Amino acid sequence: MELLRFATAGSVDDGKSTLIGRLLYDTKSIFEDQLESIERTSRDRGDEQTNLALLTDGLRAEREQGITIDVAYRYFATPKRKFIIADTPGHIQYTRNMVTGASTANLALILIDARQGIVEQSRRHAFIASLLRVPHLVLCVNKMDLVDYDEAVFERIRNEFRQFATKLDIGDLTFIPISALLGDNVVHRSANMPWYDGTSLLHHLEEVHIASDRNLIDARFPVQYVIRPQHQTNRELHDYRGYAGQVAGGVLKPGDDVVVLPSGMATRIESIDTADGPVEEAFAPMSVTVRLTDDVDVSRGDMICRPHNQPRVTQDVPAMVCWLSEQPLSVRGMYAVKHTTRNVRAQVRDLEYRIDVNTLHRDETADSLSLNEIGRVLLRTTQPLFVDEYRRNRITGSFLLIDESTGATVGAGMIL
Repeated sequence: MELLRFATAGSVDDGKSTLIGRLLYDTKSIFEDQLESIERTSRDRGDEQTNLALLTDGLRAEREQGITIDVAYRYFATPKRKFIIADTPGHIQYTRNMVTGASTANLALILIDARQGIVEQSRRHAFIASLLRVPHLVLCVNKMDLVDYDEAVFERIRNEFRQFATKLDIGDLTFIPISALLGDNVVHRSANMPWYDGTSLLHHLEEVHIASDRNLIDARFPVQYVIRPQHQTNRELHDYRGYAGQVAGGVLKPGDDVVVLPSGMATRIESIDTADGPVEEAFAPMSVTVRLTDDVDVSRGDMICRPHNQPRVTQDVPAMVCWLSEQPLSVRGMYAVKHTTRNVRAQVRDLEYRIDVNTLHRDETADSLSLNEIGRVLLRTTQPLFVDEYRRNRITGSFLLIDESTGATVGAGMIL
């Protein structure tokens, strides 16, 4: 079955964890002992109803404060599709966690409290989802039961968000009115909102088309590991040399002409192996071992691609960076860069501007980025990187900035 990854986002107390709990509960994806545990915890807390948010808010601090702090991943499946959910926090100081959860998502769910309408965090998370090139965005207007299922409230929020979304790069935008607490329009259509003629949230998640979201044109294979069996008596195994990694784009087949970067050596794919045996083609996100017909020098961090369709080889990298550290970005500072399987060092040559995520205004006078801030920077790397524009390939177009002294990830970058 096809796998859909989606992330929830939104402001504090918009009901993200409750929505996920409702999805898991109504699709019968909860074990009996899990249900008994959250029912017991809900009684101990004095809750009138079973608090389904406890299914994802597992940290002690989260349960004590009634908030989400860290990204919680949950898995479930229906007869049509498998799902991985990333429940991300809503507090502004945890925006970096939202970036982590949404970076690999096919779809982002942004929740809005029907009573509060669109707030700063709603705009912030919509902008980040757009920046991260999440292909599909669903705006769920939650807690419709607390506004008497009023159509006018839903329409007002929808129109306001549509106006804001015109400034963003969003390919697919859907609006659904729901009540996560009571289950309206979550798994089943609600009788309380006859004016809504769309589908339930689960039906949309099952049917949204994601197959064409992958880049099947630009063949990209970052080499992660060279496989060379040792101490084999079998002659065939003794001569085995394969290059393992995850396909980052395009389609690879035995017989294809390829080049290896950075050397530029040309060769041909002899075979493609997996744990289950040889395959006739490989595409993202398959993890495979590629064997080449010629003995060329290939090592970790190299890139296998097509002769007439190569990534840009450069040491000057313009990028949008979301800053994830409490220590501000230092212009002229040196950082380690992790790009696909390649690790280099880089200097921040310039901070061109910082973006106000509420107004989308560019502050060209900014000289640093603080925690959760986003800006455009220019990096100069010590060795060439093999990059694509992020909007074309989310894997070869992204990188991490790492503090060399602590080993902490301090920035997430999207190449322009």
